[in-house]
Amino acid sequence: MENYKSGFVTLIGRPNVGKSTLINKLIGEKIAITSPVAQTTRKKLKGILTTKDSQIIFIDTPGIHKPHHLLGKTLVKNAKSAINGVDLILLIFDSNDKPGRGDKYIKDLLATNQTKYIIVLNKWDLVQENEKDLRLNQYKEIFTNNSIYFQTVSSISGEGCDELINLVNDHLPSGPMLYPNDTLSDQPFNILLGELIREQVLKNTREEIPHSVAVIIEKIEEVKNKKSASKENLTAILATIIVEKKSQKGILIGKKGSMLKIIGQAARINMKKLIDGPIYLELFVKIIPNWRKKESKLAEFGYQEDS
Repeated sequence: MENYKSGFVTLIGRPNVGKSTLINKLIGEKIAITSPVAQTTRKKLKGILTTKDSQIIFIDTPGIHKPHHLLGKTLVKNAKSAINGVDLILLIFDSNDKPGRGDKYIKDLLATNQTKYIIVLNKWDLVQENEKDLRLNQYKEIFTNNSIYFQTVSSISGEGCDELINLVNDHLPSGPMLYPNDTLSDQPFNILLGELIREQVLKNTREEIPHSVAVIIEKIEEVKNKKSASKENLTAILATIIVEKKSQKGILIGKKGSMLKIIGQAARINMKKLIDGPIYLELFVKIIPNWRKKESKLAEFGYQEDS
């Protein structure tokens, strides 16, 4: 295709700067889970935006933070590796805060990397109008390279997102379409479903559970829907939620199963965007003490280091 552009673009930043929400906004569909909890993203995920002129493969990464267990170390190492071998890097900051040591640390990561990058100041809608010039200059001061591009955006309202896409397109190399034009993500179907369940755990349990939970999809199958007069099949999904402590299991299940019911109902609503027809979702909770510190369990749950 003449004059067509394509390329891989990594989003990198501290936890909770809004990388996943921004990717969803840029793609125009929900392909990455989001929550107010830091370190929501655990796996590198590709979100694919295809237009008549280009195909941008955005790579969402875990937030870079100081890890406290093997899972955290693996996530940070994988996030750092995602800046290698791509065409462009979007360095995402939470512009509602002035730059801190964590931001400067991530900036320094790029000092020895030859890949071009754009500074994206997310959550720009939260910055007071009379502070915007000051905040922009505060971020510009930590970068000495005058050729770096800055773009302010809001991943909630969409402000600046079209401009960001145009800026990314300007820096992409010429190349063919790399994925079919209706592809939105490269995630396996079972991983997407598991993440939708984990998202609801994060949103509904907040500080009591989040970092110690994993979700495994045990089975997906089409079965006869005995309640349907049209004899339409339903998709039956069996999933296990992994936690580390007995108290966490109790919180997740809730009184007479109330919390597990809330999580299942909310997850099923989002699953309907991926699955045609009725869905039967059955959730179980299993305790595996200290699974985040065990290499074998990380590999079993899909959290091994990228090769």
